[in-house]
Amino acid sequence: MDTGGNSLASGPDGVKRKVCYFYDPEVGNYYYGQGHPMKPHRIRMTHALLAHYGLLQHMQVLKPFPARDRDLCRFHADDYVSFLRSITPETQQDQIRQLKRFNVGEDCPVFDGLYSFCQTYAGGSVGGSVKLNHGLCDIAINWAGGLHHAKKCEASGFCYVNDIVLAILELLKQHERVLYVDIDIHHGDGVEEAFYATDRVMTVSFHKFGDYFPGTGHIQDIGYGSGKYYSLNVPLDDGIDDESYHLLFKPIMGKVMEIFKPGAVVLQCGADSLSGDRLGCFNLSIKGHAECVKFMRSFNVPLLLLGGGGYTIRNVARCWCYETGVALGIEVEDKMPEHEYYEYFGPDYTLHVAPSNMENKNSRQMLEVIRNDLLQNLSKLQHAPSVPFQERPPDTETPEVDEDQEDGDKRWDADSDMDVDDDRKPIPSRVKREAVESDAKDKDGVKGVMERGKGFEVGMEESGSTTKVSGVNSVGMEEAGVKMEEEGTTNKSGGDQVFPKT
Repeated sequence: MDTGGNSLASGPDGVKRKVCYFYDPEVGNYYYGQGHPMKPHRIRMTHALLAHYGLLQHMQVLKPFPARDRDLCRFHADDYVSFLRSITPETQQDQIRQLKRFNVGEDCPVFDGLYSFCQTYAGGSVGGSVKLNHGLCDIAINWAGGLHHAKKCEASGFCYVNDIVLAILELLKQHERVLYVDIDIHHGDGVEEAFYATDRVMTVSFHKFGDYFPGTGHIQDIGYGSGKYYSLNVPLDDGIDDESYHLLFKPIMGKVMEIFKPGAVVLQCGADSLSGDRLGCFNLSIKGHAECVKFMRSFNVPLLLLGGGGYTIRNVARCWCYETGVALGIEVEDKMPEHEYYEYFGPDYTLHVAPSNMENKNSRQMLEVIRNDLLQNLSKLQHAPSVPFQERPPDTETPEVDEDQEDGDKRWDADSDMDVDDDRKPIPSRVKREAVESDAKDKDGVKGVMERGKGFEVGMEESGSTTKVSGVNSVGMEEAGVKMEEEGTTNKSGGDQVFPKT
């Protein structure tokens, strides 16, 4: 079976891509609560579209192995991880002080299976990095990941564990430099903060700025110390359309790739920047959003695609399905095949939806000023930073293939060195299933929840269209300045970043 992407017509996109896609059928069952905008059910809807469009057969479909405590503690504080593991809806009233300390409550609620949810989406992102490091794929996809607001010691903006930071730390074992690009409408604050003082990770965020969650991401926030000029923030206003967006995205990202020369790229594809998002205020089409994926793919650098925000869930599924096709080099037709969530997409039942006629408050002059300022900052980086040779940390371990899975999906490489925690608990059976809610009903319960969010979900039985992956030897490299723990150890509580700001 073909496990790579189809070739495109010509140019750099003509190179065939091998794509790994991470999906856990349980992820769509997690439920943030009545009226909460974050709905992991969208991951299940995305998966259903991928199955019925026939895209799964072109990828290696993998069930992520849940991240363990020690994996999460490579970035997050021990006591925060312990809290996430132990808190339940039944016990939260006894831990009011802890809830406040870790910012868990209204926007980031306690729900059944919370810790398993975190383990699942983090496991997919770290697993994608491991596959890329081993050269087993060119592009790895985890639409359940991309929760970019979580901090070292607290939840934020519907995000509990920062799977992106964990994935980048994994990539840094193999690559001297990693580029992070964020096209969610909200600033990627948690990731920027984690790597604010290093030149080994460049973060670039395109986001709404001005009286908008999380309130960070000013164009003058450029990094600190060794990381000065390695944080790029692109502040945008309401109503930005495809043409205006790419007046910035393409020249900025082209220059970043030329100067920074990353060994791997992580692209957070938050879909709340689409036109018509329940919490968003941009006016991007699905093709305009996906053009970012196509552009970053064209550089032929190992690429990790993650999800993120997106709260009009029918459009989230449309977007991530189309972007999976872009990753594979397959043009997906507009007419939607019938499937179990077909009724969500009426009355047109098409993949693409027209942008609105909302006002674009981003003037050409404003965009040119932003572009010139950022290109000027990039010009101050003379060359890609080098990294002195150091002893590398051990790879994140990957467990054996679960041969009991009826669908035949693989978790990890059979010969890799990852062991399975003997005390790992299965996802609790009491996890609630997300009820199918109409969009009209969705709009009712946004009260009390911050206009911000990240997360997603998908579900549906695996198609069985997977292929066996042979084991590989561990590869990696110590990252300079990034604190890495040896196997069996965890980091101590401290600040909210890998590289503290001062």
